[in-house]
Amino acid sequence: MTSSQACPSPSWQVWHHPSVTLPRFDDAYYRRFYGRKPVHTRKQIASLGTGVFELATWWKIPIRSVLDVGAGKGYWRDFLSAAHPRVSYHSIDASEHACRTYGHELADLATWRPRRTFDLVVCQSVIQYLDNRDAEAAIATLGEASRGLMYLEVPTVKDRDNALDLDGTDLEVHWRTGRWYRKRLDATLSEIGGGLWLSRASTAVFCELELARSRHGRSVRVGD
Repeated sequence: MTSSQACPSPSWQVWHHPSVTLPRFDDAYYRRFYGRKPVHTRKQIASLGTGVFELATWWKIPIRSVLDVGAGKGYWRDFLSAAHPRVSYHSIDASEHACRTYGHELADLATWRPRRTFDLVVCQSVIQYLDNRDAEAAIATLGEASRGLMYLEVPTVKDRDNALDLDGTDLEVHWRTGRWYRKRLDATLSEIGGGLWLSRASTAVFCELELARSRHGRSVRVGD
């Protein structure tokens, strides 16, 4: 796996973005939500990554580069190192603790801008921490960074009320509806399902029922 970062080391340099001031995501936060009973394990992320890459192969969408937003403990990097070592990887996080410990670029998605586009953008448990204005800016940035697939995970009001383990979930977030998110994501991305979205810049061809909804401004036709 190629990367813009060095190999793991306690002396990793933190790449600073001037707007990042989020001390909440400190060592205590990581011990609580990524300690003995983590929100996600390394094995679970490896399973997720395998599924995403297999679906991308099925849809003939090459993945040569990955942007990991809110990269945390770097489980996506671990997966790529083991399974797809030739894939270029870049990670950002708003936690100075995570960046110093795991070697990400320190950046606030609400103000950060990508210098390039990526075949796969991963964003897990980030946008719910942003207020409405910053969340809208972050969603626009995700669309700007994506030229292929995006995997998005963000809890909604319905999830809180029906699906989440509240004892293991950080509830001090901005709770919004799925409709709120979809309305803004639709500007640059088409929903596939299962957390996957397709950039409107992509030329990939999908059958009608492979997408959650038809792509605006483009007919959905059967591929080869």
